[in-house]
Amino acid sequence: MLEMLIDAVKNLKHALKDRGSDLIIRSGRTEDILPTLVKEVNATHIITEEEGEHDWLKLVHSVSESLSAIYVLEENPRIVFWQAHLFEFESVEEIPDSYREYRKTRSSSVLPLSCPTLPVFRLDVDRGLLPDIKRLRENMKGTLPSYFQDNWGSINSASASSILEGAYLNDASVKTKTDQIFREQLEQEEHPITLIQEEVNKMAIGGGTATALDALAGYLRYSEATARGDWQELREKIRATETRPGASFRAIFGFALSLGTISRRRVYHESIKYERERNAGWLNPLGYSVFTIGAAVEDSISMEWYWLLALKSQQQGIKKGVSIRTWRWRGYLVQYTTAGQEGPAVALVHGFGAFWEHYRDNIVAIANNGYRVYAITLLGFGRSEKPNIVYTELLWAELLKDFFVDVVGEPVHIVGNSFGGYLVSLVARLWPALVKSLVLCNTGGTAVQNYSAVKYLKPNPNSAVSQLGARFLLFYLKAMAKRMLKKFYPTNPERADEWLLGEILRASYDPNTVAVLESIVDLKLSLPINYLLDSYNKKVLLIQGNKDPLFQSKRTASFLKQQCNTVVLEDVNAGHCPHDEIPNEVNSIINGWIKQIEVCEAAEGTSAETIFI
Repeated sequence: MLEMLIDAVKNLKHALKDRGSDLIIRSGRTEDILPTLVKEVNATHIITEEEGEHDWLKLVHSVSESLSAIYVLEENPRIVFWQAHLFEFESVEEIPDSYREYRKTRSSSVLPLSCPTLPVFRLDVDRGLLPDIKRLRENMKGTLPSYFQDNWGSINSASASSILEGAYLNDASVKTKTDQIFREQLEQEEHPITLIQEEVNKMAIGGGTATALDALAGYLRYSEATARGDWQELREKIRATETRPGASFRAIFGFALSLGTISRRRVYHESIKYERERNAGWLNPLGYSVFTIGAAVEDSISMEWYWLLALKSQQQGIKKGVSIRTWRWRGYLVQYTTAGQEGPAVALVHGFGAFWEHYRDNIVAIANNGYRVYAITLLGFGRSEKPNIVYTELLWAELLKDFFVDVVGEPVHIVGNSFGGYLVSLVARLWPALVKSLVLCNTGGTAVQNYSAVKYLKPNPNSAVSQLGARFLLFYLKAMAKRMLKKFYPTNPERADEWLLGEILRASYDPNTVAVLESIVDLKLSLPINYLLDSYNKKVLLIQGNKDPLFQSKRTASFLKQQCNTVVLEDVNAGHCPHDEIPNEVNSIINGWIKQIEVCEAAEGTSAETIFI
């Protein structure tokens, strides 16, 4: 993607020069470069697009502090924010929490701005040169947390699928029968587990605004005959990335939208304009005439919604005294929260249909024992973005891996509930260096006795069965959510309160919820949970609610205890979500576990076996 970034900046510079202006290029830390540049050009205002990511907010704060010590024309330079929103609104506070209500109440769309007349560039300053790709990579490597400086190359290049294929297995594990068979099976199959980043790069549109607009025109006109070679190539990309209806738009234009070479507003208006041209000025309320038009329009609205939801959630968090943050992963907005300022890192991962707030009474309680706690809402759930993509367990595992590296910045103690327990076990199997210990609360996944080989079952996206199953599941969840929640909390049903129910139902109306559920219906979770834990080969705490109505809890817990030498079992009087049903008891267990692990690590020459026997 760095090559595409450099290409986009080159195109921007050429476009500005064509209009008599120019682009000043500097390489380095923004908070260092901008104050110096402000003094060079006597700038009184710095204009930036308003974003919601936590890193961007930190950067704005840092730059503001630097500018407070600078005076230009007897005043401090000011940062001015602009928004390229799609629909008119007075403030983020007025945006409803529900997407269903948002679609009912949203006002007219905002027209794209025409290109302004720019003043002639007459400043006598060094314009600067674009860094080459090698230098840019070195600069970015220096921004990594210190722990990962030396290990980042191997961790980042080791995608989930490549590890399972055997490319990154160590010598000892390659010799095992299970991993040998597993590797051979994967090498023989073509598996659409999220496209590896190199393949994603090949599909994405690069260049400047003119290139992006031309590609958009070709994308919208997919159904029309063309002799243009570049548009025929674009159509090959559309067919390759249309892994589910409409998925091709974000796969092809997502990076251009992230860079700003084209805006959601422009995409929306070009798409609606073309649809009107095809239908004599009329818009069919039942749908669009070409699937690519519908994909472009709906994705533009969807991205707008999740951007607004991120901004509103942050403001709501400020009012409540809660740090609600947004992290951009592969162009998608992912929500998380933090608590605690020092100590070992602890990550909390929710289960199916939940969100970081499901750990509402665990986060602060664990942080108060001297830990830094991170609770994430997985992509496709809660108030995180739900892009129109194919979701797999490997996709979510890679999301967690990148979160631990980019956000946490060090190995973590991980707590996972239900489906989240299976995912964190998968992370521990794939990237054990990132995981200090595992705590599983009524984990998902199946256990297989005396396995001699495991077989990864690839997903079958966009099948008629998964589409029908997803729509039935969505209807069933909406109708039965309250009753199901009560069953999950058998010893303390009051914890299945109206707030929890309301958040689950709110998320069910978000754009692309059906896409998430289609993937859930199709998920196989074919790697046995005991295989993952055996491969991790470190102590694992299993907190098991013995009244879980969803799984055969006692049998599963007993089986894992017998089959996995590393499992330590804590049986508790609760249902499927013991961390939320009996938070005080579970917090005490988790805090004690992490303390033991830390003592073990700190004790020189003392093995984990000695501590836990």
